[in-house]
Amino acid sequence: MSEFQNRLRNDLEPILASGDPRQKISAYHDMPYALFRYDPEEEFELRGELTLLKTRLEQKSKRVIRISLADCLFTALGSVSPLGDWFEAERAEGVDNVIQTISNVLESHTPLVDLVARQMPADPDPKSDVVLINRTGALFPVYRTFSLLEQLKGRVVAPTVLFYPGHLDGASGLR
Repeated sequence: MSEFQNRLRNDLEPILASGDPRQKISAYHDMPYALFRYDPEEEFELRGELTLLKTRLEQKSKRVIRISLADCLFTALGSVSPLGDWFEAERAEGVDNVIQTISNVLESHTPLVDLVARQMPADPDPKSDVVLINRTGALFPVYRTFSLLEQLKGRVVAPTVLFYPGHLDGASGLR
C-alpha cells in the first residue's frame, strides 16, 4: 500500500465515515474542508482509489458527490467557445495569452467557484454528505487552487476534501 493510500484509507476515510466529520476535518466552522496532498505521479492511482472510497462511504449511508475540476474547466471553456477554438487560439496567439484568457473566464465570465458550488448538494446534510473534489491539476497554470478555497469559504456546508497533486514546500507550503 502506497503512502497516499495509507493516509486515504486509515486517516481520511474514518473521519469521513464518522457520524459528524466536520470537527475533525477542519477547525473552522465556515470552512468544513480539507486538503489532501498526493504526488502528481499518482494521479491515475488516486482516481481509482476515489472511486473505491466513494463506494465504501456510500455503503456506510453517506451521500458522496464527486466534483472534477477538469470537467468544470471544460464546461467554462465550452461556454465561451468550442474546445477546438481554444487549441487554435493557443497556436495563433501563444500560450501566455491563452492562459490569461482562460484565467479571466474562470474568474469572471463563468466563475469556477459557481461551477463547483452548483454541484454541491442542494440540501446539504453535514452528517451524511461528503464532497470529493479532484482533478485539481487540470487548472494549472491558469487558476490557483487557493483562490477557489478562499471563494468557497461560507458556501460549503458538507464536509469537503480537495485532492491536490503537489509537494510540501517547507513546513506548511505547497507547490
